[in-house]
Amino acid sequence: MSPLTALTYVLPHRALSSLARALAYSTNVSTKQWLIDTVTRKFGVDLSEAAESDPTAYPTFNAFFTRALKPGARVPDPDPRTLLMPADGRISQCGDIVPDGSGDGRIFQAKGQSFTAAELLGDAEAARPFADGVYATVYLSPRDYHRVHMPWTGTLRETVHVPGRLFSVGTDAVASVPRLFARNERLVCHFDTDFGPMASVMVGALLVSGVETVWSGVEIPAYGDRITRKDYRGKGIVLERFAEMARFNYGSTVIVLLPKGVARLAPELRAETPVRLGQELGRLS
Repeated sequence: MSPLTALTYVLPHRALSSLARALAYSTNVSTKQWLIDTVTRKFGVDLSEAAESDPTAYPTFNAFFTRALKPGARVPDPDPRTLLMPADGRISQCGDIVPDGSGDGRIFQAKGQSFTAAELLGDAEAARPFADGVYATVYLSPRDYHRVHMPWTGTLRETVHVPGRLFSVGTDAVASVPRLFARNERLVCHFDTDFGPMASVMVGALLVSGVETVWSGVEIPAYGDRITRKDYRGKGIVLERFAEMARFNYGSTVIVLLPKGVARLAPELRAETPVRLGQELGRLS
C-alpha cells in the first residue's frame, strides 16, 4: 500500500469532497480556469472531441468536467445483439461473478481482494439474480468523458443510494483497500430489460462531488447516513441502448452486473484494457 493510499484511511473524506464540490461549482473566473487548465495539462485532456472545444467557455469546472462530446464522437457497435461499453476509461476488472455457496456471488476486485454482489448492491435479495452472472468494472480517469450511457435498453425500476466512505479508486487503492467498491458511497441503478434485470452501479470516490442522473438530477445527497431507495416502477422511464444515463461530477467507476447466461463478455477485455463508450462490452448469448 502506498503512503498516499494509507493516508486516505484517516483523511476527512466528506470534508474534502464538500470542498471539491464548492470549487467545482465556483463561477470565479480565476478559480475555475486554473482548475480547467491544470487538469487539461496534467491529464492530457483532449478537447478536440468536445462539443465546446474552448476551455475558457465553460462557466464552471464542473461544466468542463461533465462536457458533452461532438455528435458522432462516439457511436454504438452496429451489431444489435451487442451490449455496449457504458463509458470511456479502462477496465479495472471483468469476468464471472463466482457463487460462494450462500446464494450470493463474489466479484473480483484485485489480487487477494473481492466483495459480494450483495455488499455492492446493499441488498441480498436484489443480488440473487447476479450470483453467477458476469460483471465489468470501468474506471473513468480525470481525462475521460464523464457521462455514463446504457449498455442495453432498460426500464428503470429502482435506485438505491448506499452511503459509505470515499476512498480513491486509483490502481493502488483498488489493489490495497479491502472491498473498496462495496465500501465507497454509490448509487445503484436497477433496470428491467428484455433479458431480465441489469444493474449499473455508480461508485463515488475521494473528491467526487456527486452523481447526476438524467431522470432526477443530483442523486447522491449531501452525505446521508442510511440507505435511500427510490421506486420508479410504473413511471415508464425507459432508456434506450447507448442513451445517456448519468454523469459523474468528478472521475470514478461504474460497475455493470448481468445475470447468468445473458451475454458473453468481449474476449479482448481484461484488466487495464483501455475502452471507449459504445464499443462491445458483450454479446447476447
